[in-house]
Amino acid sequence: MKILVTGGAGFIGSHLLELLAGDKNCEVVVLDNLSSGFKENVPQGMKLVVEDIRSQAIAKLFEQEHFDAVVHLAAQTMVPYSIEHPDEDCDINLAGLINVLENCRKYQVKTVLFASSAAVYGDNESVPLQEDFTLQPMSFYGITKMTSEHYLRVYHDIYGINSIVFRFANVYGERQGEGGEGGVVSIFCKLLSAGKAVTVYGTGEQTRDFVYAGDVAKALQAGLKAQGYQTINVSTEYETSVNQLLEAFAAVVDGKMGVHYAPARQGDIFRSSLSNTRLKESLAIIPQMQLHKGIQKTYHDYLKRGK
Repeated sequence: MKILVTGGAGFIGSHLLELLAGDKNCEVVVLDNLSSGFKENVPQGMKLVVEDIRSQAIAKLFEQEHFDAVVHLAAQTMVPYSIEHPDEDCDINLAGLINVLENCRKYQVKTVLFASSAAVYGDNESVPLQEDFTLQPMSFYGITKMTSEHYLRVYHDIYGINSIVFRFANVYGERQGEGGEGGVVSIFCKLLSAGKAVTVYGTGEQTRDFVYAGDVAKALQAGLKAQGYQTINVSTEYETSVNQLLEAFAAVVDGKMGVHYAPARQGDIFRSSLSNTRLKESLAIIPQMQLHKGIQKTYHDYLKRGK
């Protein structure tokens, strides 16, 4: 199987490339403009094409390579940035997606996997959130992800492309940047590694569903064999409070950490957890990484990279 991974030099992409590099049945090409990704994240011997997903130049790549599947991870992922720059968020996340999908249609790509987000659900405390719940995004980022899902559904209905939508919970792990929805882990890594105190907005009892990037990569790999149009949460289905996250970090830094509590920020979601029943039933994937071990791996990787 020949696979194109857009955004493959980035955080989640790098975990997927690690996994696919060990699969002799897969030939992988990476497309990344390196705006947030790094060449070093691409395994040796794997082809990297430095180009933007919005560029018309990628048509030649599709024409030459004859891909069986595309894993579309390239995106603008920061919610605050989408609020400040809705035009750019739309251009990257929607125009970029359509450019990729049109090339999939023209060059007969059979399967597209898409990285969506828990942001499509909005502020819904009926946790764990299930895939058939009403979507009510609270940011332009969430809107572009929700709209992207509809494009994929229609490309499947009209052109028969297998379109598998993965709604990621709060992804964390090695090589994570400070943006995106799991960015609090990276922010804590940065502050604690410098001996600085961390700030918690609110009581710290607000919850998130932290899922390890390696487990996300396994879900994506399994999705390469999926058929039809499907929407699948990728999550632990477990609510972790920010205070519990702090406990995991305290164990890693031997308790040497300062914590400041500040007023809650307007618009922040208080509870979040995604159902993973469909993930287990459809793809036979159960996230394995325990939070304390995952935080340990992430923190030591941060120190190793000297960020």
